[in-house]
Amino acid sequence: MRVIIMGCGRVGSAVAGRVAASDHEVTVLDTDPYSFRRLPSGFPGQSLIGDGTRHRHLEEAGIRDAHAFLALTQGDNRNILASQIAKHIYRIPTVVTRVYDPYRAEIFGRLGLVTFSPTNVGADMAWAALLGDAGVGQAARG
Repeated sequence: MRVIIMGCGRVGSAVAGRVAASDHEVTVLDTDPYSFRRLPSGFPGQSLIGDGTRHRHLEEAGIRDAHAFLALTQGDNRNILASQIAKHIYRIPTVVTRVYDPYRAEIFGRLGLVTFSPTNVGADMAWAALLGDAGVGQAARG
């Protein structure tokens, strides 16, 4: 499987490492070259400086041959725009979008994007920990 990840922050670099460790091809796209330092040592994938909302950069990343696209930057607007481009213009079968705003995540989920909201995930984990769910507490400490 060929995967493109937009955003090489903590989440993007961790996912890129997992994808590469699973013997899939991965290209990481980020506007800041310094962010690639977060990739695991010996990272076998490709890292490109670029913006996933620009067709030229997506083409350089190999979007036409990709099976999956993940938008994992800090910006909801960039993530949503890049995901819409990947899904509707390049027809990438699997597109995953991080959207911090839970309301926007719900709206774009209804429009066909696979979204997740770290805000909702964090709130769910905090609530479960408050109620004494040991499994959640372990994950939060891990």
